[in-house]
Amino acid sequence: MYQTILVPVENRETDQTILKHVRPLARLSKAKLMLVHVADGWAARNFEQFKLQESAEMKEDRAYLENLESELRAEGFEVSSVLAMGEPATEIIKLARAHPVELIAMTTHGHRFISDLLYGSTADKVRHNVDIPVLLLKVKR
Repeated sequence: MYQTILVPVENRETDQTILKHVRPLARLSKAKLMLVHVADGWAARNFEQFKLQESAEMKEDRAYLENLESELRAEGFEVSSVLAMGEPATEIIKLARAHPVELIAMTTHGHRFISDLLYGSTADKVRHNVDIPVLLLKVKR
């Protein structure tokens, strides 16, 4: 079924929405979990170009990923994590293409009106640009 599931997380409480659904699926298929958080602040988007140091936000995101990875390992999952930097949809797509991933499982927040109309949502960009299944769960408010 699935050997590796890519799970984008946002360093928010809403991450539990997707993790709640991914845990039983990963157990059932004995899948590895690959967590990704995409830091997209100014420092993250310009990190390589200007040879910047990690911002406080990036350090917090890295710590969050490490804690989440440890929590899932303690539950018996094989898990890795990646702190990517840049535009979220682009970085998620790059990871999905660069690694043997069979499923992307992520949350969607619904419409943000003008922003979604002008730029599209991260979830829409991802699902239209990968050739693997994408599981989308809407976050309940």
